[in-house]
Amino acid sequence: MTKFLLAVHVLAAIIAIGPVTVAASMFPPAARRALAAPDDARAAETVRLLHRICQVYAAVGIAVPVFGFFTAGAMGVLGDAWLIVSIALTVLAALVLVVLVLPRQEVLAEAAGGIGGGTGTVGAVTRRATVRLAMFTGIFNLLWATVTVLMIVRPGSTTGA
Repeated sequence: MTKFLLAVHVLAAIIAIGPVTVAASMFPPAARRALAAPDDARAAETVRLLHRICQVYAAVGIAVPVFGFFTAGAMGVLGDAWLIVSIALTVLAALVLVVLVLPRQEVLAEAAGGIGGGTGTVGAVTRRATVRLAMFTGIFNLLWATVTVLMIVRPGSTTGA
């Protein structure tokens, strides 16, 4: 049962987190292009699609820690330091995504005319906003990369690596 849970946990991470990290990384440059060309419907559509991918896969990503807890319980490692740090980093990554990345994506997508049939007016939205979003996206991706390394290396684990 442990191997099955581990396989489902890893598959959920690949299927759910992978698309979020890629789409979120693609979003800032796509938003810059859409903001630079307000009449380009395709650019606005790309921004809207990337934002939607991030939203949907963020919701699907809830399966990753759920199966992770079941797997950790089956492996008997719930109290291990590497797992506790991984859980904390996962919570932090989720907060970065929900509080810092997705709302900024929505603002930029609206400004580019990609959500709700916006006019494509840039207004107060600037390159600075896309740079900030790229920074928060990088932090989100770095947190997930760190969790992945911790899951593989499991420092101090007695279950082996």
